[in-house]
Amino acid sequence: MATDPCDGCGEQVHIAGGISGLWSLDHESTGGMTLEFDSDGSEHFLCFDCMDRLPDDPTAEDVAGLRS
Repeated sequence: MATDPCDGCGEQVHIAGGISGLWSLDHESTGGMTLEFDSDGSEHFLCFDCMDRLPDDPTAEDVAGLRS
């Protein structure tokens, strides 16, 4: 099972797919998604809980605000 840290809260988030799940019956889905901002070209991987905390039309500054 692969994981990646959430850029908002720092928690490890399950990443589905890949070679690690090829031979198992693990059907757990990915627990987050990556946001890419055209304004500065930054990418941020966030868990779904942190995604819910963002405002409509978020910016990279909103993502940085999740850490505090």
